[in-house]
Amino acid sequence: MPEFYTIGTLARQVGVNVETVRYYQRRGLIGEPRRPPGGIRRYGETHAERLRFIRQAQELGFSLEEVKELLALEDGQHCREAERLGAIKLAAVRGRLGQLRRVERALAALVDQCQSNAGRVRCPLIAALRVGRTINIREQRSDG
Repeated sequence: MPEFYTIGTLARQVGVNVETVRYYQRRGLIGEPRRPPGGIRRYGETHAERLRFIRQAQELGFSLEEVKELLALEDGQHCREAERLGAIKLAAVRGRLGQLRRVERALAALVDQCQSNAGRVRCPLIAALRVGRTINIREQRSDG
């Protein structure tokens, strides 16, 4: 690996688009190296590491604002705060999983009704959506 990268090489190394690198710079997530007179900016391995950190955090579901908070804690001295942010994200993910389980059960029931709808004119799925009867998934709390 070279010691320094152009923005295009950096983007390829990390697996992002050049415009993504620029966007992260505008958002203050990564620094922009100085441009030498008459030259092009050179990015170092620290830039690549930071971009990888951002990508990994996003894959875990952290927003860019949350990533920014995590980056501010990356000195290793703020593990409790990082743990708190992780716990908040974990609770949100678990909430979405519960919601998705309820949606899955409701859709499965409607699809089953469609499959047993031999010869009827109205589709149970379409009818349920039309009258707003679908699934009171917000009220159902049995995540069983």
